[in-house]
Amino acid sequence: MKKYKTVKESRVSITELMLPSHSNFGGKVHGGHILNLMDQIAFACASKHSQAYCVTASVNRVNFLNPIEVGELVTLKASVNYTGRTSMVVGVRVEAENVKNGTTKHCNSSYFTMVAKDNDGKNIPVPGLIVEDKNGLRRFARSIERKSSAYDRDTKYSPKKFVPKEYLHLLEGENVQIEIS
Repeated sequence: MKKYKTVKESRVSITELMLPSHSNFGGKVHGGHILNLMDQIAFACASKHSQAYCVTASVNRVNFLNPIEVGELVTLKASVNYTGRTSMVVGVRVEAENVKNGTTKHCNSSYFTMVAKDNDGKNIPVPGLIVEDKNGLRRFARSIERKSSAYDRDTKYSPKKFVPKEYLHLLEGENVQIEIS
């Protein structure tokens, strides 16, 4: 296995026609179906990079920007944005194309943290990432920042460190009623 790989070596994309069986009660493609496709392509990309079975450790912020209609072609694109010792951040972008008029819309983007596993389910090292351009550097740096922010947020709100009085001001003007005894 290579010690480092380029983003291009692991990049994956799929295109799928959205069928009536993919729709929700509102007649749009169900978000759960899209999330499933996103997880599959993140797995494929991470496994291609690491040459190992990978599992989803976390998903960072999925915003549904535009609805997807039945009959549209949905394209998912995935690439490795960051590599740690045993984990990778895979960026996934979802676009939908109206086949009648050719317009394409960005429907969502998300970041999947994937961990490489051996046959016994133990974490294994992954190849590092060769950053070849400004965009790759931006994505790598953004992943580091996102990882750091998540750690800070998790520790800040851990039950052992949390002091309720220090956060009451944040609830002012919110749709909440406090009845802590």
